[in-house]
Amino acid sequence: MNTTLIIFYGITAFVALLVGFSKGGLGGTLGALATPLMALVMPANEVIGLLLPIFILTDILAVGSYWREWDWKLIVLLTPGAVVGVTVATFFITNVPPETLRVTLGIIVLFFALYKIFEVRIFRSRAYQAHDWHGVVAGTSAGLFSALAHTGGPPISIYLLLRRVPTRAFNATSALFFAILNWIKVPYYFYANLFDFQRLLGMLWLLPLLPLGVWAGKRLSDRISRQSFEKVITVLLVFIALFLIFE
Repeated sequence: MNTTLIIFYGITAFVALLVGFSKGGLGGTLGALATPLMALVMPANEVIGLLLPIFILTDILAVGSYWREWDWKLIVLLTPGAVVGVTVATFFITNVPPETLRVTLGIIVLFFALYKIFEVRIFRSRAYQAHDWHGVVAGTSAGLFSALAHTGGPPISIYLLLRRVPTRAFNATSALFFAILNWIKVPYYFYANLFDFQRLLGMLWLLPLLPLGVWAGKRLSDRISRQSFEKVITVLLVFIALFLIFE
């Protein structure tokens, strides 16, 4: 096996563990590393198609952990916008070259990192008044960013936090929304020809790494400083994003 293949399989295995870690309690910031890391070793349009089944599988674990604790009203508000966002993203994916998609991925990841840096300041204001159309905007933004880079978390986090959704309902609503969103993406990805089934079959060996990552994430979440850990991941996101943009 040549060096390129070793690097590819090594990064792929590491990414599968990262997704499991993030679902196990180490946070969505860690999961946001998955797509840009894979984009370092393969075209961005192939990356998003390859990672979607992995996210769908881990959604099962996330939804099961918060079964029936979600807020259905918020799900109903967010989902129509998600369809719009995925539709716009698919139109973009099918009309730009892979190099442009790679740069776009880098920009989205950079914005994600900036959001994490300024997250505390965003929520200092308590003068927020909830409106239903805010959910449509949040859902559309999440659908757009998720379809392009699997990083749709910030719009949903901002929306739910501004609405002062309790922690358990926040986690449950986020888990169910992204499970629904990921299934919404499936027919669109088919249309955009983003699934390489031969390569997906070749990735079946990754499946045991997902529950292993979830287990390890739960163990590590109680032993490390969440705040310091997220700062390190955010710095990594910035460097990877800049590499994707300026390579």
